[in-house]
Amino acid sequence: MKRYIVLLVCLLVFLETVFIFRVSADEILEDEPFIAVFSANSTEDASIPKIGAGSAIVMDTKSGRVLFEKNAYSRRPMASTTKIMTAIVALENGNLDDIIVVSKRAAAIGGSTINLKTGQEIRLRELLYGLMLNSGNDAAIAIAEHIGGTVENFVRMMNEKAIEIGVMDTSFKSPHGLDVDGHYSTAYDLAVITGYALKNPVFAEIVKTKHANIGYTNLSNTNEMLSIYPGADGVKTGYTGKAGRCLVTSATRDGWQIISVVLGCPTRYIRAQSSMAILDYAFENFKPHVLIEKGEKIKTLKVIKGVESYVDVLTIDEIVFPLKEDEKDKVQMYLELPEKLDAPIYANVEVGNIYCYLDGELIGYTGLKTDASIRRKVFRDYLGMIFEKWIRLIHEGIF
Repeated sequence: MKRYIVLLVCLLVFLETVFIFRVSADEILEDEPFIAVFSANSTEDASIPKIGAGSAIVMDTKSGRVLFEKNAYSRRPMASTTKIMTAIVALENGNLDDIIVVSKRAAAIGGSTINLKTGQEIRLRELLYGLMLNSGNDAAIAIAEHIGGTVENFVRMMNEKAIEIGVMDTSFKSPHGLDVDGHYSTAYDLAVITGYALKNPVFAEIVKTKHANIGYTNLSNTNEMLSIYPGADGVKTGYTGKAGRCLVTSATRDGWQIISVVLGCPTRYIRAQSSMAILDYAFENFKPHVLIEKGEKIKTLKVIKGVESYVDVLTIDEIVFPLKEDEKDKVQMYLELPEKLDAPIYANVEVGNIYCYLDGELIGYTGLKTDASIRRKVFRDYLGMIFEKWIRLIHEGIF
């Protein structure tokens, strides 16, 4: 009997040791191999998912509609998801073929790196892959020094870009995201920043890449979602002691792309599970609907003193918005158009707007333009009208 008790105790000690080691490894390593131990279809029904993230959001990339949120507007440290902004500032202000000489400061930075050496020469394009795939802090410093002249000036450029994009609850103190007071964002702001960044085709190509080589260095993307979630095509992981496990993901299905953000997760497992659950929720409960087609005829307006009496009015842009099934019939359209137009009229001139509302909230609008040019009548036109009327009266036997 004692023998069995000893064996049982040994087994329990062994299992506890293995469990502690796995949790510790998950807390320390950002780029460790990730093994999915759950299904990619993480939600069993369409109910709102319960997740282990401190804050989270799912946003439609095109319209910006929030499809799910949990504490999405609370400020939190965001770790290496910072590098989304680092990349876009670099892409908009640098040349991909620029050759950068790695400084001592860049080579000496800690945390996750791509092992840059002082004096090493490397192209900006390669640094961006090292930044976004392996989350290289050394790449972040090298990029910042090259684009901004100094790291501090580059950070100023990041904050200016944030204001330009329209996010108001984000403050950058570094290009890499290591813990420091005053460095924060929100799940909502990160989704907005990511939506902006994904419009850049170079950025979009980099963040969906699983593996790449720069020189003799092999890069592997730390974003586990690229391998385990159908449709995932970006964008960035993050981890620090204060921020916890963070992940910004983009996923596209049937041509519809959405963005998820999870911040403050305790483990990579929960980070991935939470991301999958909220993405599944969004894909299962919302579908993109074309509310207005580009070039759609909206109305015909009367033309005063024109050689033609009417002109068609067309939409300038398409309006696509994600809706739940029970929301489709609730969308209301409002026109802002004059009752008539005075000639001359020129084609493709904006003359009004059409607005789309859902439950009293504006969800989209586009301008309305004229479909044709119509010149104003002159004396000979009026004379011709009189002549035509006279001929008609003769034919009718009045004269």
